[in-house]
Parts: sequence; structure tokens; C-alpha cells
Amino acid sequence: MKAMILAAGRGERMRPLTDSLPKPLIAVAGRPLIEHHIVKLAAAGVHEFVVNLGWLGEHLRDALGDGARFGVQIAYSDEGWPALETGGGVFKALPLLGSEPFLLLNGDVYAECDWPALVSRARTLAIDDLAHLLLVPNPPHNAKGDFGLAQARVRNQPAAYTFSGISVQRPELLQGCSPGAFPLGPLWREAVAADRVSGEIFQGLWSDVGTPERLRLLEMRLQADTQHT
Repeated sequence: MKAMILAAGRGERMRPLTDSLPKPLIAVAGRPLIEHHIVKLAAAGVHEFVVNLGWLGEHLRDALGDGARFGVQIAYSDEGWPALETGGGVFKALPLLGSEPFLLLNGDVYAECDWPALVSRARTLAIDDLAHLLLVPNPPHNAKGDFGLAQARVRNQPAAYTFSGISVQRPELLQGCSPGAFPLGPLWREAVAADRVSGEIFQGLWSDVGTPERLRLLEMRLQADTQHT
């Protein structure tokens, strides 16, 4: 089982912090966001990671190294700058990901979900499904939503839920794509229309940490949770 962490983006809304720091290295609860993913997935049995590099990619490589200190192996897919967007980034990394379903996570997301259950979902993804998306109730900053869900199948409408940035993907989703920059969203929507995407709702603590205000609110929530445990 492999996991790819998308870490190549610029993080425009987090400037000036991201002028000198890749967004996935922003610390939450004393640990960079991307490290939260690696540590939790390692505990869930995932030990092979692919991280794509773009904006200030050398900082990520220096911070994470080969993964040995986390008990994992990390391979890098260096896109240079400008980066290749989500679809282009995954497409470029396919030789590192192999032929089996893999976990795909946004490097700037924080979530306290059931990681072992998600790993199990990746290992048992239906043969005809191209993806499994973890969805969350629409947050205020994405009130229009992304997808719907009915009987564990993702729908394009009504868009009652937001994509969490956490998913399982089958490499075949990108079959027929060409090198270059392109988003994953249209590929998902096409697969959804063909009823080839499963999904589930996550109601727990989640943040895409997209702005300094969301970072502040997340830190406050985690601090409060610590005080009550």
C-alpha cells in the first residue's frame, strides 16, 4: 500500500508565510502538517510514500529526508515550478505509485479520521471503482459544495458535501491522460457520472488550513481538546 501526498502548491492565501515555507511544512500542534499524515498513516500500516515537489520543494526534501526517522520510505516526484496541478502531478508520479490503488492526500489538510479504516478501504476498493472520496459537510468557505452522496456512491448533484482532500485512487483513473498541468476534478466528475466512485462522510475534526484564520481556529480547537483530555 502506497500513499501520495500532494505538496507542490504555492499556498497563495497563506502568504507571506508561504513565501519562504512550503504550505505542508506549516506547523499545527507542534508538527508540520505533512508529518501528521506520515506519522498517522505509518501507524496504520502504510510505509511507502510519494511526495510531489514544486514550490520550495527542496525545503520539503530537506525536512523529510528519505523517511527513515518516521519508519517509512519516501520517494519524490519533482515537478519544478510552476507545478503540474493535482492531475498532472499524480500522472507524473504514476511510475512511482505502481499498479494498485493508492491513498492520495492534500499535504495542507488536517484530519483526525480513522486511518486504518481508510487503508482497509484502499485495499478492498471495488474492481470497477476508480476512486473513493472522503467528503465533509460543506464548510462556510465552500458553501456551494463539490459532490453529493447516495447509498455510498458519489454524485455530482446535489453538491451537499465538500471533498476533504483525502481519497483512494486507482491509477486507471488517469488512463489516456497526457503529461502537463491539469486538475483531477474533471476526471472525478466523469467517473462519478459513470457511477465508478464510492464515498463516505467524515464528521470529525477536519481543516484544509487554507488561510491564516483557519490555521488559528484549528490551533485553538486542538488546544481546547488537549485541555479537556
